[in-house]
Amino acid sequence: MNCGAVVRTSGKRLENDVFYVSNHITWFDIPIIAGQTGCTFIAQDGIASWPVIGTLCRINKTIFVSRTSRMNVGGQIEIVREALEEKYPITVFPEGTTTDGHSLLPFKPSLFQAMAPPPRPIMVQPMLLNYGKVSKDIAWIGEESAAANAVRLFSRFGAIQATLHFLEPFDPADFGDRKSICAEAERRISRALSASLSGEAVV
Repeated sequence: MNCGAVVRTSGKRLENDVFYVSNHITWFDIPIIAGQTGCTFIAQDGIASWPVIGTLCRINKTIFVSRTSRMNVGGQIEIVREALEEKYPITVFPEGTTTDGHSLLPFKPSLFQAMAPPPRPIMVQPMLLNYGKVSKDIAWIGEESAAANAVRLFSRFGAIQATLHFLEPFDPADFGDRKSICAEAERRISRALSASLSGEAVV
């Protein structure tokens, strides 16, 4: 049994002054992306209390935001902008939850307000994380608990094969408002996911 992952990358990664946007399949995405980029994350606040995962997130300076309090969105945007000003690369999962790796959920534009405009010149770089044929097997979806998903994931024989595709970055200033920036990131990730599925439509 091997609890690790073999990670390949494609495309050119921006290392500085970057706001990463990624699809989301399982909690295991976090150590994979962090290992390749050194970024911190924007994650829902419920994760903070999880055993092991919550601790790793705090060590990684994860920015916790509420998924339920719409009244606090302005404060969350300020937290994100402050982190960007400190020059941390940040990754956001705009679907707000996980999928089976063969589909995308509509991206939520609220946190993209931090990029309209950004507090300093920053590029948006979409990313596609792909686990290939095992995506549906390891995806954390439905009512499964984080602990149950971890047990199932780590019970697999052999290393997990993952590819992190760094897609073409873009300047948020070219798109203006948060909804347009969000839509462009979603379009690029959807197109890359469709290509990885041999042109299969992404829904």
